[in-house]
Amino acid sequence: MRFPVRPLIGLLLLAGCNPVPPPPAQPAPAPQLGEAKPVANELPVKETVPMLTVQAQPCGESPEGDEITQFVLENSQGMRVKIINFGGILTSVEVPDRNNKFANVTLGFSGLDEYFENAPFFGGLCGRFANRIANAKFTLDDKEYELFANTPPNHLHGGKTSFIKKTWEAKHFLAPEHAVVELTYVSPDGEEGYPGTLTTKVAYMLNNDNELTIQYYATTDKPTVLNLTNHAYWNLAGNLAPSILDHELTLFSDQFVEIDEAAIPTGKLLPVAGTCMDFTQPQTIGARIAETTNGNGGYDHCFVVRDGGKGELKPAAKVVDPKSGRVMEVFTTEPGVQLYTGNYLDGEPSSAHAPKQAAFCLEAQHFPDSPNRPEFPSVVLRPGETYMQTTVHKFSVAE
Repeated sequence: MRFPVRPLIGLLLLAGCNPVPPPPAQPAPAPQLGEAKPVANELPVKETVPMLTVQAQPCGESPEGDEITQFVLENSQGMRVKIINFGGILTSVEVPDRNNKFANVTLGFSGLDEYFENAPFFGGLCGRFANRIANAKFTLDDKEYELFANTPPNHLHGGKTSFIKKTWEAKHFLAPEHAVVELTYVSPDGEEGYPGTLTTKVAYMLNNDNELTIQYYATTDKPTVLNLTNHAYWNLAGNLAPSILDHELTLFSDQFVEIDEAAIPTGKLLPVAGTCMDFTQPQTIGARIAETTNGNGGYDHCFVVRDGGKGELKPAAKVVDPKSGRVMEVFTTEPGVQLYTGNYLDGEPSSAHAPKQAAFCLEAQHFPDSPNRPEFPSVVLRPGETYMQTTVHKFSVAE
């Protein structure tokens, strides 16, 4: 596995890379976001392309009238990733199975308008604070800040609109060994109740080793708190099978964050050994899911990444779909990863017709409610400091 020795987004910023226009071939037709829907039928076997490519295709306007663009990254193995600059949303990730048949393995909507509501947070960037903040408030430097309580009385994934409902400035280009989409959003001081003007850049990068890297970079002009993640839903079967409970999961974690009935941390980190939280050896997601006590049944817990949060990429998770042979490994610099098993999907249009537990999330992040838990790793960002995070999704096929 090849990871950037230095964060690639920082190098690109320093180098002042310019966007690369699409190849001067036949103009591509306007994309149908229906292609981003979890496919009901597997895609045909693809011919490999000679090199990494990145293209941009206009696909509509946001409710505020901003132009929305879909970016398509493709590598020499035929892996294809689609991203829109509205919410930085991954709308499609097409990878092969053991028979080299490609399918989309991430959950999404069939139309652009549905992403404007997006109650499940399909595929997008959550911020300023991913996960929950208790009672929608926190104290920083002796000053209390009140946030929008979008899950009363608590605050979830950044509030009323969150980063997932913002149109990000975007550029695309080819960098050494990567096809790149770089997104930028400036969050004004006081947005959703957070202090400071926050400038955030996120780069989605695809290489020829079927590794999708997400790098985050942020600065602020006032002390603030920050916790960013991507909220993609995965189903490695690739045909929106009705359940992911037969997927085999390994978590490189010996502890998890204890939560109360409202999914707010108690402050304790508990050992996974001897509990339904123990995925230190491969287990199907459904093996002990009935033992969970989380709301609506299922996993929605933050696991402590073994030796994580120290600025180096560490393995967080590995998932295998035995039927297709598809494998996804997750590596991150973050201290935690949230396992969510799609407990609130209900088969309705607002859930892209996906039933309960038809997909899972592995959200690399800091621990929930960290602004109110000084015993947790700090999420404070101050002027002059730089927030940086890297998370890698590596796709392969089991023998």
